[in-house]
Amino acid sequence: MDKFADKDNSAGYERTNMKKEIIIERLKEKGYRITKQRLAVIDTILETECSSCKDIYYNAAKINDKIGTATVYRMVNTLEEIGAINRKNMYKVECEDKRESVCTVIFEDNTKCDLSSKMWYTVIKEGLAACGYNKKIETIKVSG
Repeated sequence: MDKFADKDNSAGYERTNMKKEIIIERLKEKGYRITKQRLAVIDTILETECSSCKDIYYNAAKINDKIGTATVYRMVNTLEEIGAINRKNMYKVECEDKRESVCTVIFEDNTKCDLSSKMWYTVIKEGLAACGYNKKIETIKVSG
């Protein structure tokens, strides 16, 4: 199945709603209010092929005429910070269902442990706390 399925396809629509819910959950976790303007930007990115913030703005303004360009730019930056989009991917949604594996740990006896993004966050958080880093985690970046 195409990772970015159309809303016309009922399975694609369900997947699009799932991605929207995940994005909203991540924004709430970071303390963001979910405004109509922010929802318009999210809907635009999920439903259209946009190649720039300008494209996103014009399409989002069709959904909500009260949206401003600054809101679009800030929201795009926020979505990139939380890992929901990737500008290299032309503003396509990158987040997946948190139940999917984002990390596989292979132990010395060849047993495997698949970690969801939520579990991966918990492992990192608790591991850092065990090492004396008891601060709130803002962002986790993996370089590779």
